[in-house]
Amino acid sequence: METNIKWAELGFGYVKTDYNIRSEFRDGRWSEPEVHDSEYIPMHMAATCLHYGQEAFEGLKAFRGKDGRVRIFRMVENARRMIRSAEYTQMVAPDEELFCRACVEAVRRNERFVPPYGTGASLYIRPTLVGTSAQVGVKPATEFLFVVFVSPVGPYFKEGFRPISVIIERHHDRAAPLGTGKVKVGGNYAASLISGEQAKAAGYSNVLYLDAKEKRYIDECGAANFFAIRDGAYITPKSSSILPSITNMTLRELAADFGLRVEEREVEFSEMSSFEEAGTCGTAAVVSPIGKVFDPDEGRTYVVGDGESAGPWTVRLYDALRAIQFGDAPDPRGWNTVLFNEE
Repeated sequence: METNIKWAELGFGYVKTDYNIRSEFRDGRWSEPEVHDSEYIPMHMAATCLHYGQEAFEGLKAFRGKDGRVRIFRMVENARRMIRSAEYTQMVAPDEELFCRACVEAVRRNERFVPPYGTGASLYIRPTLVGTSAQVGVKPATEFLFVVFVSPVGPYFKEGFRPISVIIERHHDRAAPLGTGKVKVGGNYAASLISGEQAKAAGYSNVLYLDAKEKRYIDECGAANFFAIRDGAYITPKSSSILPSITNMTLRELAADFGLRVEEREVEFSEMSSFEEAGTCGTAAVVSPIGKVFDPDEGRTYVVGDGESAGPWTVRLYDALRAIQFGDAPDPRGWNTVLFNEE
């Protein structure tokens, strides 16, 4: 069945699809995944996810290749990251097999929503884990719901693959050094909303956070990891409050393949003026070059490169990543799970 979606005009938002996949954890075991067509979840008003934030989610994508096949990118890594998030928040996560089976089934059931090759769009996959036990005391849930839904998406930033302008944030923290920053839970994103909205109102695409303790080191960039290029090195912050990005992990491996030194370390903000290239990376945005960084406390704008175009290494990394995701280049590490077109 065809859709009437104008693929090239898609932004990054929710589009209703046909089905979602659900499994429930009760009495010490996960149920077999079930197919649902409702967009709504019946839930007790005392569910722990609503009161105590017992919730984790993931984001990954499926891509249609020129050969008609659909590829899901690095799905096992997302399963592993959800397991880590669940351990930290004292939830029971689906194992890798159940996680991957549910994701594959969600894509298969909604195959008509996987955007055509050449449109630049993809199918975003959102696995979500929530505590559903009805209780008032602050303690972990004993019952959980795992849901996987999908939505076709276009670019995260309206600029697409063009340099964005970001603003330094020193007055709000998205996560504490020994808190939940390293796991993918909703509370981190709720804490970032005020900074993000203020940045957009001021005309900036994103927020560049500094570390919560000293305001000295670069942390995350909105909901994405930060990276920079200088003197033949791919440089990215290492911190206990940064979510380990699967896209960043991939870029580090590609950078090493290309002969760049990979430096995952504390990155002082004072280094900003020396970077030849900079960008953000994550599943949603993929790679977004940074052209300008405004520091409101100093009243200074740092221009990265020429400020108007992506640097050569950023372009090369982006192109290499996209080529693997769409099946246009070899996938020697087996990052893709390939689904055959059933037509």
